Amino acid sequence: MSNITAYRKLLGVSKTTPVQELKVIYRNLMKEWHPDKFATAEETARLEAEARSKELIEAYNFLVSVAPETIEAALPQYTETINASPLSDFNYSKTTLTLVFQDGSSYEYFEVPKNVYVKLINSDTPGRFCRRHVFHEYVYRKVSRAMEV
Repeated sequence: MSNITAYRKLLGVSKTTPVQELKVIYRNLMKEWHPDKFATAEETARLEAEARSKELIEAYNFLVSVAPETIEAALPQYTETINASPLSDFNYSKTTLTLVFQDGSSYEYFEVPKNVYVKLINSDTPGRFCRRHVFHEYVYRKVSRAMEV
């Protein structure tokens, strides 16, 4: 599950929910669905609780990574990467565009239309295309760190 809307619906939050409130909601849901709470319950209830808690963990971690506060805190590093490091590779899967930079960092951009990816492939200069049409247009998150020098 990597649809932002589905994660928000799972946790019952909106686009504007602050990270601190998201954390409280997540903790309350985990108290309700923690597998240890179902240790003495029947097998199906315990398995359902395990699956539900995994979904909640995945949704929380994802939403924190794309939250405006997280993006704002990492903006200087993101700006440095997109301005100083050329693209080395890119990949597209189900509306998610992954860009890999030569410094080793990579970012996922969500809900990118297929026609934008096709234009990126056909572009003579993918870096310039991304600066104009991708970097500041879509919700993104960092998926790997740059190599330390």
